[in-house]
Amino acid sequence: MRTPYLRLRLQAVTTNACRKFHIDAITARLVCTYRGQGTQYGVSRNGRDPARVFSVVTGAPILLRGTLWPAKPASGLLHRSPPIAGTGETRLVLVLDAVDDPEDEI
Repeated sequence: MRTPYLRLRLQAVTTNACRKFHIDAITARLVCTYRGQGTQYGVSRNGRDPARVFSVVTGAPILLRGTLWPAKPASGLLHRSPPIAGTGETRLVLVLDAVDDPEDEI
């Protein structure tokens, strides 16, 4: 993938950061969890929560197409942060976003 810039975010997460299954409003995003549970994902063709939910292995990256990805049809691959609120778990998550303008808001 060719992109002039990458936006990097390294974050400690202790809440249900993105608890609903969704597709991000960006071109593409790479997510890698270095500590704690990995990102959850599944395929949905009707916009509902996936019937089968999978988890990315801790330390393994997942590359996700966003709604701005130029190819159609949409992949239907939804993702979310695993629900960890109240468990005492802390996740360390790296996020890389493909961006055209480094001044764009997150």
